[in-house]
Amino acid sequence: MENIETTPRMPMIGDPAPAFTAKTTQGPINFPEDYAGSWVILFSHPADFTPVCTTEFISFAVLEEEFAKLNTKLIGLSVDGLMSHIAWLRTIREKIEFKGHKNVEVKFPLIEDISMNVAKKFGMIQPNAASTQAVRAVFVIDPKGIVRAIIYYPLSTGRNFDELIRLVQALQTADAYGVATPADWRPGDDIIVPPAGSCGVANQRMSGEADMECQDWFFCRRPLAKEEVLGKIIKA
Repeated sequence: MENIETTPRMPMIGDPAPAFTAKTTQGPINFPEDYAGSWVILFSHPADFTPVCTTEFISFAVLEEEFAKLNTKLIGLSVDGLMSHIAWLRTIREKIEFKGHKNVEVKFPLIEDISMNVAKKFGMIQPNAASTQAVRAVFVIDPKGIVRAIIYYPLSTGRNFDELIRLVQALQTADAYGVATPADWRPGDDIIVPPAGSCGVANQRMSGEADMECQDWFFCRRPLAKEEVLGKIIKA
């Protein structure tokens, strides 16, 4: 049994993401230094040559350019070795088709983590799920290396990629405008004007915003056009 005092604590939202160096399918990386100034989605998968993971890697690869427009880079991880990673990604490109996508090349790095060093730093190994496989974890890390969001999925359930893009858009919009985003928000929907409980302060911060609506002392909204949001957060 591991000594609980020496087991790394899983990073929480607002914490600096743990630093690490690793071998990957795209060469060595030194995190977070190599990614300074970029958002990062660091995600783990249980194992190479498994069907759900295969669909996820095709989806990530197909959407890599969309994430890049949001100044967001992708890093994958499993506890498999580098040769296994390379063989699996080659098989995906040469043999696998998913949702009409085929001949898909995965260009973002996939970390070799046989020692489970990185996976343990990020709490990706959860013994009650699997003691020798990483669960489907997603860490969204901002350009300053701070963990901004964490999502976990069980081994049997593939990720929702629309939600991952929406999440990054929402975080970047909140940072760019000093606002919050309501349930199911997407670019073009109304935003929440903070601070909650003080529309007077919100009015002072956003003077001239005649279109702001306060339904009660704690609930203020205003429109924010899709074109304005995307113009602000999309990288040219």
